Amino acid sequence: MNLRQLSAFLAVVEEGSFTRAARRLGVAQPSLSQQIRSLEARLGGPLIERLPRGVRLTAAGRALLPEAQAAVRAADRARAAARRALGLETGELEVATLLSLTVGILPQAIGRWHERFPGIAIRMIEYTHRSLLEEDVRNGVGDIALGPRPRAWPGAVEPLGYEELVVVLPRSDPLANRGQVRLETLADRSWVLFQPGHGLTEVITAACRQAGFQPSPAARTTQVQAAIALAAVGVGPAMVPDNVLAPWVEAAVCHLDPPIFRELAAYTRGEWTPLSAAFLDALRGLEWLRAPSSRALLM
Repeated sequence: MNLRQLSAFLAVVEEGSFTRAARRLGVAQPSLSQQIRSLEARLGGPLIERLPRGVRLTAAGRALLPEAQAAVRAADRARAAARRALGLETGELEVATLLSLTVGILPQAIGRWHERFPGIAIRMIEYTHRSLLEEDVRNGVGDIALGPRPRAWPGAVEPLGYEELVVVLPRSDPLANRGQVRLETLADRSWVLFQPGHGLTEVITAACRQAGFQPSPAARTTQVQAAIALAAVGVGPAMVPDNVLAPWVEAAVCHLDPPIFRELAAYTRGEWTPLSAAFLDALRGLEWLRAPSSRALLM
């Protein structure tokens, strides 16, 4: 059993298809299938069941999965550490974060990063919920994490600033020109909401609960850009972080009264490494919202 076989196994599981996994790894499908067969022969039984549509893990495959993930991650970290220790100018920095932040904040930080370290690539690992992000970082994913400030964290944490939650409406909406609205004025609307399990679902539900209502869905999505597009054409209001809104968005953006904010931070296991500290500097250099007023709601 070797890392190449474990990487092949993980690719098939993550892609749900031998064809897509082979394309991702840049190998021929027969070669990938042979690696899986060799791994199964080494372990003494089948790991993956081929189905008419996709694949399914056997009991042995399910038992192997977390160990294979840990082994491949450890090898990736060892390779990156060796490169840093040798002073090489190539490598990869793994950034674990929420989906919305890959749209709103990280592009600016990565732009700064590549001006300074053009030979070191960024790999983004994206999550829909803060709890999933924090759990995986604890278990070895990511050199640095960016998300809501952890409530309890054993490693280094760097508070960065705040993001404001705003409401998106079509420009034709009667409330579009107000600039600021109270959340309860939207209580009778059907909303563009996020899927259950998405981190913004909890934020929106809690905010609406404080305003005295439960939002009813007109549509659900996992993508903040899709939510913005749906709100812009009148499907329903959407609540999103202000940093995901591009200047060319064809929609009205209303601030809430009282305003709603979420604190963001960078964090890591243990202490900052030289490479993660360098990316932290890129994050610090962005324009962050500072502490909101005492009347604001913090999520």
